[in-house]
Amino acid sequence: LTVFSSAKGATPEPSGGIITAICLLLMLGAAGKSAQIPLYVWLPDAMAGPTPVSALIHAATMVTAGVYMVARSASLFDLAPIALNVVAIIGLATAFFAATIGITQNDIKKVYAYSTVSQLGYMFLAEGSGAYSAGIFHVMTHAFFKALLFLGAGSVIHALSGEQDMRYMGGLRKHTPITFFTLLCASLAIAGFPFTSGYFSKDEILVAAYHHAPWMFWVGVITAGMTAFYVFRALFLTFLGEYRGPNPHAAGHGHGDDHGHGHATPHESPLVMTIPLMVLAIGSLAGGFLSVPEWLEPIFKVSEHHDPMLVYLSVGAGLIGIAIAYFMYVLQPGLPDRIASSLSGLYTLVYNKYFVDEVYDATIIHPIMDGSKTVLWRGVDATLIDGTVNGVGHRARGLGSVLRLLQAGNIRGYAAWVVLGSVLVIIFMGLGGVR
Repeated sequence: LTVFSSAKGATPEPSGGIITAICLLLMLGAAGKSAQIPLYVWLPDAMAGPTPVSALIHAATMVTAGVYMVARSASLFDLAPIALNVVAIIGLATAFFAATIGITQNDIKKVYAYSTVSQLGYMFLAEGSGAYSAGIFHVMTHAFFKALLFLGAGSVIHALSGEQDMRYMGGLRKHTPITFFTLLCASLAIAGFPFTSGYFSKDEILVAAYHHAPWMFWVGVITAGMTAFYVFRALFLTFLGEYRGPNPHAAGHGHGDDHGHGHATPHESPLVMTIPLMVLAIGSLAGGFLSVPEWLEPIFKVSEHHDPMLVYLSVGAGLIGIAIAYFMYVLQPGLPDRIASSLSGLYTLVYNKYFVDEVYDATIIHPIMDGSKTVLWRGVDATLIDGTVNGVGHRARGLGSVLRLLQAGNIRGYAAWVVLGSVLVIIFMGLGGVR
């Protein structure tokens, strides 16, 4: 509080300074906490845990702490326009980058995991554009539809007895109608469909981005279109068309295995799983009517920018993304494979997440592990520490082997040593002048 109150009377640093450096370091911590480029790779891996845990982590708790920290430090960031612009650029780059990866993933939870990274980028874009209340608003709306997406994915996985690969799904709408309808609500919300929760918060972010830097708005609109595309791609692959399972390559999954729960066909989840989906569906549809920016007005200035044309462009991008997904995965289901084959190099690059994980492994993970084995383990631990301790032990044993010869148990030997010792004592006393 002392720092923030002091910052209110400080002079902005248009050319950089100590406050800019502080804000950049704060952003570095926020980037790791909220999975921004280049510190995002941990979050998609975290989705490997149980689906309810993934829903909690990805929706409303841990990953949004960095967003909250930047908003809470608004009085500092407002004094550092350079740092604020860095926040916006990193957020926009993260949103776009993660959206491209989400387009190609086949694991339903990975699709939603990369959508989390992308939506967190939107939140940082809002804050970097000075629209802190819009960023916090998106934290709230995102909590509804992202928790619903992950819990809905868990319901799908339950329905298919452990299957997560969307290539072996399809036709589940008639088997799991509640899961389908609730996931449809979440998909509409994250796509920014008019009057859903995501529509209100995302459009506030994009309008703020336009008035911060118009090029950021256009990149954000393209990202919004990609978001709608990959989320509805997942919805169409999962629920429409014909059932394409079970997965013949699955090890320990699919119907009839230990997780089959006695079901031979896809089945709806029990009420203990579907009731939370229905509650979250209501929040995904109506959560945007909660006036979070107005509630935050005593803390953050509410944006006065209202441009219907910008909103229409954003909504249009989302609708185009949905239409393209429907055309490619419902009307022309063979088209995506043909496009992937024609763009094999680019598709391989994006499908493998730009090989960022491999670059991390080659430049950081493996050198640290190899260095630990060679230097710390073999060099320091085994050679220096163990060598020193074991060397002392070996030398003590060697000395003991010599000294034990004095205790051979021979009486004549003991008498000889006594005589020799006495002679040495007499000589020493004689040389020392002792009488």
